Amino acid sequence: MAEKKYPLDKIRNLGIIAHIDAGKTTTTEGILYRTGLKHKIGAVHEGGTTTDWMAQERERGITIVAASVTCYWKGHQINIIDTPGHIDFTAEVERSLRVLDGACVVFDGKMGVESQSETVWRQADKYGTPRICFINKINQTGGDFYKSLDTIHARLSKRAFPIHLPIGFEQSINGIVDLISMKAYTYKDFTDHEMVEAEIPADMMDQVKKYRSLLIENAVAEDEATLEKYFEVGEDGLTEAEIKHAIRQATLTGKFFIVTGGDGRGVMVEKVLDLVNDYLPAPNDRAEVWGTHPKTGDKIERKNSESDPMSALAFKITSDPFVGKLAYFRVYSGKVTAGSYVLNSSTGEKERVGRIVRLQADKREDVTEVGAGDIAAVVGLKGTTTGHTLCDPNNPIVLENITFPDPPVSIAIEPKTKADQEKMGIALQRLAEEDPTFRVRTDEETGQTIISGMGELHLEIIVDRMKREFTVEANIGAPQVAYRESVRKTGVEVQGKFIRQSGGRGQYGDVWIRVSQNEQGAGFEFINSIKGGVVPTEYIKPVEQGIIEAMANGVIAGYPVVDVKVELYDGSYHEVDSNEMAFKIAGSMALQEGVRRAGPVLLEPVMKVVVVTPEEFMGDVIGDLNSKRGRIESMEDLTVGIKEITSYVPLGEMFGYTTNLRSSTQGRASSSMELDHYADVPNNVAEAIIAKNSK
Repeated sequence: MAEKKYPLDKIRNLGIIAHIDAGKTTTTEGILYRTGLKHKIGAVHEGGTTTDWMAQERERGITIVAASVTCYWKGHQINIIDTPGHIDFTAEVERSLRVLDGACVVFDGKMGVESQSETVWRQADKYGTPRICFINKINQTGGDFYKSLDTIHARLSKRAFPIHLPIGFEQSINGIVDLISMKAYTYKDFTDHEMVEAEIPADMMDQVKKYRSLLIENAVAEDEATLEKYFEVGEDGLTEAEIKHAIRQATLTGKFFIVTGGDGRGVMVEKVLDLVNDYLPAPNDRAEVWGTHPKTGDKIERKNSESDPMSALAFKITSDPFVGKLAYFRVYSGKVTAGSYVLNSSTGEKERVGRIVRLQADKREDVTEVGAGDIAAVVGLKGTTTGHTLCDPNNPIVLENITFPDPPVSIAIEPKTKADQEKMGIALQRLAEEDPTFRVRTDEETGQTIISGMGELHLEIIVDRMKREFTVEANIGAPQVAYRESVRKTGVEVQGKFIRQSGGRGQYGDVWIRVSQNEQGAGFEFINSIKGGVVPTEYIKPVEQGIIEAMANGVIAGYPVVDVKVELYDGSYHEVDSNEMAFKIAGSMALQEGVRRAGPVLLEPVMKVVVVTPEEFMGDVIGDLNSKRGRIESMEDLTVGIKEITSYVPLGEMFGYTTNLRSSTQGRASSSMELDHYADVPNNVAEAIIAKNSK
C-alpha cells in the first residue's frame, strides 16, 4: 500500500516530556487510542503500554528509552516521541528535543511542577522548543488545575496562560470552557468518545472573562498587525481566526505557553491533539538548519525543503531483536530513499540505506522514502551512531552534534564464566552504541572492565539488559566515583625538555608552558603564543597532543585533569634531532610538572538532590543529608503536608540513598539526583581517596 505523503505544514514532530509519574506514557496511550492506532488504552501499572515496550520498563512502570510513534489526526501526521522522566535517562530527553519541533509538557495535577519538570523545561529552553502545557490527573482526588498553574508561574514561566478552563473540581470535572470560541464542551464520563457543546456555567463567567483577557492581551503582544487592531477595537473586536493566529505566533517564539488540563486517558486528549495541530510548529515554521563543510569548515545552510540536498541527523540507535541495528533519524532537507547510498559526514564513510521503517513503538511499517521534516528509522547502517550526520555524498555537510554530560558513576564488571567473556564484550559495545551516556573502558592497571553511567539505576538497567537481551551473566563491583583533578594557581611557568642521544639520530624537544586554572566547567584550553618560529609550526600540534594525553592521569591520585588553561610561549628545537614524538613527550613532561607546581586539587562530583517527603519525616531527611556533607539549598511546600527539599551532596556519599530513604520514611518519600558541578574535596576525604588509590 502506497503511503500517503503529508505536506510539511501538516507534519508535527512532538515530544512528550515530564517528571516521573506525571503521566507521559499514559497520555501517549490516550493519543494512540484516540487516533485509532489502538483499540484500548494500555495501563502502565499493568505493563500493557505501547511505548514502554522493554521488559524493564513494564516491570518498573517507568520509561527508559524514548519511543517513537507515528499517528494521524484531522489531516495531520504527528510523529510523537515519549521520553523518560528519570534523570538517569536525561540523554534520551536531550537528543529527542534536538530533533523535535515542539513539545507537550505533562504535569501531575496533584503535584504541580516537580524537580524533573524543571529539568526538562530547561532542556526545552536550551533548544528554544515551543511547547504547550497539559495538567494531567486534575479529575483525581487532590488534582487542582489552578494550584498547578500557580506552580508553573512560580517555577517555570509567568507567560503560561490557560486556553481551556475545567468545569467542576476533582471527580466532578465534566468538561472544559474554550476561551477562544467562548463555548463549553461537556462529557458524561471522561472516557466518552466526544464532547457535547454546552452553555458556559453562569458561576464561571467572571473567571472565564478574566483568563480570556489575559490570554489575548499577552498573545497579541507578539504579533504587530493583531496588536494594532487590538488597540483599536479591543478583544471583542478580534475574530477567532485573528486570536488563533496571534496565539500561534506567540507560541512559536518558545516563550509563550498555552495551558490545558484533563485526564490523559480521556476525551480531553482530543483537545490536546487539536492544540498540537493548531499551535505547535510544522517543520517549515522552524528556521533553516546550519552546518559546516567537513573539509573546509565553512558554514552551510540547508532549507526545510525536499529540493535542497539531503541532510539528516541520526539521534538514536537501538538494537532490535528482529531487524538488528536501527538508526532513528530526522530529515532536515532533501529526502532519503530506501536502497540509496548516503555519506556519513561525521566519519567520512558511505553507508547504504537498507529498509526505512516508520515505528509504532515496537511495531514497524516499511516506507520507500522519507522527506524533509520527517522522522523515521533506517535498518542496515553499520558505522552510524548518535549525533552523526547523514547527507548527500555530492553535497557534504556536518550538522551540529548532540552533546551529553560525562557519566559520574562507575562500577567494575566481570563475566561469571569464560563463556560469557566474549559475549559480554559484544553486549557492552552494542549498549554503548545505543546510549551515549554509557561508557565502557578497561582499567590499564587492574585489567578490569569499568562501565560508567548517569546513576545507579542507569547501570542497574544496563546490567539487567545484558542478562535479558544478550544472555550474559555478570558480577558487578561496588560503585565508584568519577573524581577529577585540577589546579588552583595561575601563570605557573615550567619547561619540558626531552633529549635522548643513543647513537645515530637523537631526540630533541624543548617547550616552555604557562599552566593556569580555567573557569569551572570550561574544560581544557590550549593557547599557542609562539613567536618567531622558536618551535616550528609542525611541532605545535604534537605538543598539544602530549599535553592532552598527560591530562588523562593527574598527579594527586591519577584521575583526569580538567579545567586547565595551557599557554605554549617558548621553546627551542634541533635542526636534525627534533621530531614530532620528541615534542609530544616534552609537552607531556611539561604538563605534569606544571600541574604539580600549580596547586593541584582533587575534585568530586556534587549532585543536586531533590527529596519530596511528608512533613513528619522532614527533620530526619535533613539530618541525613547533613551527615552526608550535604548543603541544604531550599525547602518548599509542594502541597499540604508535603515538603520539597533541594540540596547539594557529594556523589561519593549518595550510593544506596534511594533505598535508605524509602525505608526511613515508610516508602513515602522520593528523591531525584542529577550532576550539578565538581567541587574541591575536603583534605581529610582527599587523604582517604589518595591512600585507597595508592594501595
